[in-house]
Amino acid sequence: MKLNFRNLAILTSFIFFALALIWMFAPNLLLSNWGVELSSSVELVGRRGAALYAGISVMFFSARNAEASPARSALVAGFVAACLTLAALGFFDLMAGHASHGILAAVFIEVTLALAFLYVGRARRNAVTFNKKPGIKR
Repeated sequence: MKLNFRNLAILTSFIFFALALIWMFAPNLLLSNWGVELSSSVELVGRRGAALYAGISVMFFSARNAEASPARSALVAGFVAACLTLAALGFFDLMAGHASHGILAAVFIEVTLALAFLYVGRARRNAVTFNKKPGIKR
């Protein structure tokens, strides 16, 4: 798979749609892997988070064909910030004993997605800068 915004947006859309379904209908799949007990409170928060995951899925699927623009850059920046925050929180919860080592899979995916979006954003910026240099005709 070529790493570009379109492919990464589609992959992210599918991942977040799957997360939305899991948090909505089977939150214990993730929680048991993280060493966290399912309770009605956790289930409530999980379902509400599922709505946000579904929204992110729709946003990225809808934006998959977007050309480089300030709006696409804002989408990427917000997503990178969210992923890195989730990763930091996951690592903190592991260190604090609130979660087991199973949460590291989520941390790994969050960091990987953040780095992939940073790479795609940087590659696109470099291509635009390169094409704008004086004397280069394309």
